[in-house]
Amino acid sequence: MSVDAHRWVMTAAGEPMVKTPFDPFPPEPGQVVVEIAGCGVCHTDLGYYYDGIRTNHELPLALGHEISGRVVATGSGAEDWQDRTVIIPAVIPCGTCDLCRRGKGTICRNQVMPGNDIHGGFATHVTVPAHGLCPVDLDRLYAAGLSLPDVSVVADAVTTPYQAVTQAGVTAGSLAVVVGVGGIGGYCAQVAHAFGATVVAVDVDPGKLDAIRDHGVALTIDGRDLDGRALRKQVAGFAKENGLPATEWFIFECSGTAVGQETAFGLLVHGATLAVVGFTMDRVNVRLSNLMAFHARAMGNWGCDTELYPAALDLVLDGKVQLAPFVEQHPLEDINGIFHAVHAHRLKRRSILIPGL
Repeated sequence: MSVDAHRWVMTAAGEPMVKTPFDPFPPEPGQVVVEIAGCGVCHTDLGYYYDGIRTNHELPLALGHEISGRVVATGSGAEDWQDRTVIIPAVIPCGTCDLCRRGKGTICRNQVMPGNDIHGGFATHVTVPAHGLCPVDLDRLYAAGLSLPDVSVVADAVTTPYQAVTQAGVTAGSLAVVVGVGGIGGYCAQVAHAFGATVVAVDVDPGKLDAIRDHGVALTIDGRDLDGRALRKQVAGFAKENGLPATEWFIFECSGTAVGQETAFGLLVHGATLAVVGFTMDRVNVRLSNLMAFHARAMGNWGCDTELYPAALDLVLDGKVQLAPFVEQHPLEDINGIFHAVHAHRLKRRSILIPGL
């Protein structure tokens, strides 16, 4: 098969990414080649590009792990995926090791992350393991008013908080507090609401609070002028006024900042669950004994179990989690300019880069 395949590769931190031709064919056994419809620009990509966070694959490397597209070639054992439209998991477990067999694929030691362990989605095509692919029903997609590129962000921005909400145990009648509601945090708020929680959104950006206000959030709090004690008091007052629990709050840290993590930790109450969803290289100063004193728990969240992807996608296709107000499409050819604009906070929606747009 002959196609004009190319990818934009990072050669060094902060250096312009370079358009590079390559041949994605043929895939090896158990692999598929996906013609990319869209790839979302994630905070993690910026960390690799601007902050010097090391990728597992040596440079040059194409970044990008939020990928949707169509399977155009299959290796032996993966033939059933031919011509299907799919979302590629951001973290792909091997599916065969002891951890995977015990339902712990997110800590599989043989896992593969596009744009980190292998070349990613800022390209026309990508070759990935077939294990864990999430099929996309185009009829349902179009009925929901979405395009295949739109659901690329399900691969991380939606599924990662979906897993966080699932493993935390959010149920109807819960109180969920989301710290940082841009990007992943905005979807976390929507997912928690879909699970039946009353959601409080905390951010220091009024624009992000305004954007999420009409999407399942009962209270928005601008955290710029509140210390930790005042913030917890305000949430507690809201809970009391609305007949919500004074204990066992679910707190989701999605800002990926040190101040956000300290803020989230400061919201602990008796029996609380703190889910760390955002990532930062910065260190924080917290008193871990609070976990003991409150009989609380703190949980990490790496990617999402591939078995949860269809249910997370269902929330999108059923309209319970809105994508359209929070994404915008750009040509893949503009990747360097888009990275700079996202890093400078000039774009308010999650950027999806599309080959040939």
